[in-house]
Amino acid sequence: MTMTMTAITHARVFDGERVLEDHTVVVRGTTIVAVGGAIPDGAKVIDATGATLLPGLIDSHVHTSVAGLALALRFGVTTELEMQGTLTRSNRGEITDNDNVADVRSAGFGITPPGGHPSELFPPGRRPGHDGGVVDDDDEHGSGEIVMPFSTTPEEAVRYIPALIAAGSDYIKFMIDDGSIEGSPGLPMLDAATVAAGVTEAHRRGMLTVAHALTVDATRTAIEAGIDGLVHLFMDRPHTPAIIDLIARSGAFVAPCVVLNSSMMGITGEAFAADPRVSSKLDPAWLATLRSSYNRYPQGNLEDVLASVKALHEAGVDLLAGTDVAVPVPFLGGMAHGASIHHELQLLVRAGLTPVDALRTATSVPARRFGLNDRGRIAEGLRADLVLVDGDPTVTISDTLNITGVWRRGSHHENR
Repeated sequence: MTMTMTAITHARVFDGERVLEDHTVVVRGTTIVAVGGAIPDGAKVIDATGATLLPGLIDSHVHTSVAGLALALRFGVTTELEMQGTLTRSNRGEITDNDNVADVRSAGFGITPPGGHPSELFPPGRRPGHDGGVVDDDDEHGSGEIVMPFSTTPEEAVRYIPALIAAGSDYIKFMIDDGSIEGSPGLPMLDAATVAAGVTEAHRRGMLTVAHALTVDATRTAIEAGIDGLVHLFMDRPHTPAIIDLIARSGAFVAPCVVLNSSMMGITGEAFAADPRVSSKLDPAWLATLRSSYNRYPQGNLEDVLASVKALHEAGVDLLAGTDVAVPVPFLGGMAHGASIHHELQLLVRAGLTPVDALRTATSVPARRFGLNDRGRIAEGLRADLVLVDGDPTVTISDTLNITGVWRRGSHHENR
């Protein structure tokens, strides 16, 4: 069978790491086959003069569904990394080869004590579901096993690691949260010994580990346990040189999820939603959600969070763009699938990253840190996950919203 070939010509190319001016990128089937060089005979030509070609974007913190993955793709997000949910390997067979939705990797469910976070966010026995709504805990588990790794001791955490791996978790998540940020102080919380034992066992089995930590103390617990990445940034107090140095020396990455911290502080996505490049792609339920907020920590200071982001970046910590977007209900508001990664990039630039640095946080850096070696860059032999945007987001970061085309494994979706 002859595979179709497409040449995207005269593009400014951000290859995930650096900017290449006036390049041709050739896609054959599902793969990038050339960056630079001549246009092959018989190729379909897309003239990208005045536009920028980016790797498909990666959102490094979501809670998703098939509907969420479809929405993400409309905004140029070709991979979502689920940090709590059901889309483990055994439950995503219909997604892997479906080029109408973003690809996904998943932690499965995070290790947490009975009654611990995130139980306080949902009515008893309810959770986000595959369809983007909220469902009963015992409904809609899909074809594969779902492991609920409730742990209160080091031994229990260790015992759950192989169960999570067997059920298809791509990485192991630990919830370290006393509920103080969510307005529910006193929640049962993993202690340092339990986190350390679980992380050690996960590493022994070759698994990446990540932690939910919204406070400085929880962050310290995670780092001292040897965690590979923090999928939140603390918001309970300003940073100190000591906590920045601790994170930097550990080699851990951080997905700050500034959009989530902002929402927790009661700052809605109203201004971002007013951009027609955003609102035109969202249905009423998602628009209402984006225009709302969590509003569980109104005493927080977003400027402190932005200063912490800047300090981490200056210390050489790998930052990953993530949103913590979940389902279209206003009490989980302030974010929408796909859209909010663009908002996060804008906030990272506001914090002091250059646009190129910000673009790395949604492309090559998460691909490298999560071992997704076939994506996150525009290079010969990699997956043809691509986004074409008018303008130059390497200078003006909001130009990432000027989407004219998205490719998922070479399958082209026009997006004007």
